[in-house]
Amino acid sequence: MATKLDESEILSGLQDLPGWALEGGRIEKTFTFASYPECVAFAVKVALHAEKADHHPDSLEIMWGKVKVAYVTHSAGGVTRLDLEAAAQVDTLV
Repeated sequence: MATKLDESEILSGLQDLPGWALEGGRIEKTFTFASYPECVAFAVKVALHAEKADHHPDSLEIMWGKVKVAYVTHSAGGVTRLDLEAAAQVDTLV
């Protein structure tokens, strides 16, 4: 089982993840795209990666021109290394 990180560990891990922030007990980032179809295509990439990795976003919100992705490990009661690793992988999907 993944271990919950404390706030300083999370903030340290986020230093290597530009645009990601700790908000409301989870890490999140909003990605910007030129069109709604691009947003949907990115969200599908995130979903497929999550299935393969067996670690899913807490939230995947599609808006016009934006997609917000958020991670927290509910079974650990907070953000874990799995969430930081997933965030890094999502960044490569853009």
